[in-house]
Amino acid sequence: MLPKHFSRILDAPTADVWRLITDTHAWPQWGPTVRAVDCAERYIRAGSTGRVLTPIGLWLPFAVERFEPERFWDWRVGGVAATGHWLKSLGRRQCELAFSVPFWAVGYGVVCRAALARIDRLLARVDRAI
Repeated sequence: MLPKHFSRILDAPTADVWRLITDTHAWPQWGPTVRAVDCAERYIRAGSTGRVLTPIGLWLPFAVERFEPERFWDWRVGGVAATGHWLKSLGRRQCELAFSVPFWAVGYGVVCRAALARIDRLLARVDRAI
């Protein structure tokens, strides 16, 4: 069974979105289930590991599994397959960001939609500041 996708069209360059979603310092700003991140690298890559603090105060280990620069990354959190992060350019100043979740975690779509909305707001603030 294929994973479920939740996506949003963003009025931002692909590079800006990629930088935001791979920046571990930014994850708590847009990820509803991430309160803090402990990772040796600010920007993840294939094989990056660390841990995330959940809203219930539990630290869970993570490992980035697949990673294609400016296109896709996914990870395991607490040893379980978690979200995939897909990015597709739609032109110079627009792209589509999609999160995929395993079929058994389709209820996590609420969290994915909230994250997409937060990312959209963060990018709009950056765009206005330029």
